[in-house]
Amino acid sequence: MTTFFVSRHPGAIEWAATQSFRVDALMAHIDPTQVQSGDTVIGSLPVNLAAQVCERGAAYWHLSLALPADLRGRELSADDMQRLGARIKHFSIIEVPALSQRTP
Repeated sequence: MTTFFVSRHPGAIEWAATQSFRVDALMAHIDPTQVQSGDTVIGSLPVNLAAQVCERGAAYWHLSLALPADLRGRELSADDMQRLGARIKHFSIIEVPALSQRTP
């Protein structure tokens, strides 16, 4: 079982190194076909990729922080992330049929 940390941000990678979770592979981007059942993926993935990770039987942990509007689009340091309360939260994401495809 592999734990992937997915981020292209140096501050997030540095922050992850200070946390208590184990990381086997640091990646800027992930192809869900790389993920196996029982793996763990940590990052801020788009919902469609997170759903594919979960569909493959892996655990998805989302890197969350309360980011004020004035900091959006800026690179954050590990200290910035810590100050903003960065944490990882476990999510299980599934795709559901579009409203137009649902049967009553």
